[in-house]
Amino acid sequence: MLIRNATLDDLNAVAAVEAQCFPEAEAATAVEFEDRIRHYGNHFWLMFDGELLVSFVDGFVTDEPDLTDVMYEKADMHNEDGKWQMIFGVNTIPSYRHRGLAGQLIRRAVQDARAEGRRGLVLTCKERLVPYYAKFGFVSEGVTEKSSHGGVTWYQMRLTF
Repeated sequence: MLIRNATLDDLNAVAAVEAQCFPEAEAATAVEFEDRIRHYGNHFWLMFDGELLVSFVDGFVTDEPDLTDVMYEKADMHNEDGKWQMIFGVNTIPSYRHRGLAGQLIRRAVQDARAEGRRGLVLTCKERLVPYYAKFGFVSEGVTEKSSHGGVTWYQMRLTF
């Protein structure tokens, strides 16, 4: 498996993986991913099996301590010198799940954020995934009032260095 950052050449593959992993109301579109990759492609961690994109983690960097819905829409909010690495998506195509691939990418994102001098990482997830992210050191801060993306209840989790 190869892990690397995203370029615009990966746009269609990234959008296709996202569509397999999230309901339409929660999934980012190809247009949104194009903007994200242009602004922070170096904060997309892609995993390939040969030529096939099988998993990715993405999110931008900001000084804002909490993940908000507007962040999903405004890639230009990315601040490369920011304190917090946000995680917007953790995606693995169904046929590659339960192999630890997403975990490898999460650990890589954590390693990179630490090496870049960030204060930590922030993500939101559904309640059933709180124990999963806790295995990587993320601590639940409970239901967030700052995100209702896709009409879903989200739990904010933070890993502080």
